[in-house]
Amino acid sequence: MSGVAPPPSSAPEPTAELSAGALATDPQLTVRLRRLAGHEGLGRPIRHPRVQKSGLALAGHFYGVVPARVQVLGETELSYLDSLDGEGRSLSARGLFSLGLSCFVITCNREPPRAFVAAAEATGTPLFVSNARSSRTINSLHAVLDDRLAPQTTLHGVLVDVFGVGLLLLGKSGIGKSECALELVLRGHRLVADDVVQCDWRPPGLIFGAPANLLRHHIETRGLGVLNVKALFGVTSVRDRKCIDVVVRLVEWDDKAEYDRLGVVDTYHTILGTPIRELTVPVRPGRDMGSILEVAARNELLRRTGAHPALEFLGKLEGQLMANPDRGVGRTMPSPEAGDNGSGALVPGASLAERCLEGIGGDRISSAHDTEEGKSAVFPSIRPNESSAWIPALRTRKGDESQ
Repeated sequence: MSGVAPPPSSAPEPTAELSAGALATDPQLTVRLRRLAGHEGLGRPIRHPRVQKSGLALAGHFYGVVPARVQVLGETELSYLDSLDGEGRSLSARGLFSLGLSCFVITCNREPPRAFVAAAEATGTPLFVSNARSSRTINSLHAVLDDRLAPQTTLHGVLVDVFGVGLLLLGKSGIGKSECALELVLRGHRLVADDVVQCDWRPPGLIFGAPANLLRHHIETRGLGVLNVKALFGVTSVRDRKCIDVVVRLVEWDDKAEYDRLGVVDTYHTILGTPIRELTVPVRPGRDMGSILEVAARNELLRRTGAHPALEFLGKLEGQLMANPDRGVGRTMPSPEAGDNGSGALVPGASLAERCLEGIGGDRISSAHDTEEGKSAVFPSIRPNESSAWIPALRTRKGDESQ
């Protein structure tokens, strides 16, 4: 996709589960849950990261109730139960607890009706009372459930924090991912994970990466072995977790391959159903990969402000060419092999439009030379990766295609 980011993806399905008993005793839970009934059901699984307040279920309307979600009753629901007589509360409790729910949480430190305690004990449904109001209880439960039930996957790569931007380096083994990370650490940036990156999805559509426990703070470099980055460079050289903002795929340089020269076409790498902008960076001897990755991070920060230098440059160039369509006609263009004195081969009559054979985003310019044979005839010594003369500056207008 070119220019704009793809639409946000929906939340992937959770890949883990949490028991009701483990939720009630989780150390990250900021509210206290006191169990009233349902000891036999503490092992019931919770598979959904969102809680559910099913007030209509108290009236016998069970449509939409998800047993694998935590059910929460607050002051509004309890006030409805208080308005019922004893038989009505018993009927409501029997119908609700017959659904095989994971667990029930009563908020505001309110004691539920005795019919609810009896029904929970009879069905083995864990029934808890929270010491906090509904809003605080729900926020605390969501924080724990998001962490424990987050969709997860494992990738082979290196994750570094560069200027606050999470760069995930991907590529085949031996391409130099760890060496790039080590160079960035020497420049003052931070290592997150080497070799194994454990990724998890968090709302509203963010992918976080962390190292495996055994590999935390370590990096493996060929010729040096396994290094403890924290011990070598201090605590400021590592971090335990970072959001993945850009994927950088390192590939071996290929003279025959065509690489993005302008940065106007955005490609995306999907992790857990979430698209993340991907850059393909060729690697060859002599390229300063540390500087290239730093500039990639700086460019990402610039794009976050709404600026897009490549598109702005092409817009200015196209504006000039459209305002002066004959500009450059009849001029000569030095070949890439020409020396500093301009004594190289010249191509008579090559306008700037003729040099811009490649269109933006797959569009192409209608030209007599718009063929592989035409290119080699007009520019006999130019290869796709050699000259800035191949900058795509013009797009064929839809109105011109019919002429």
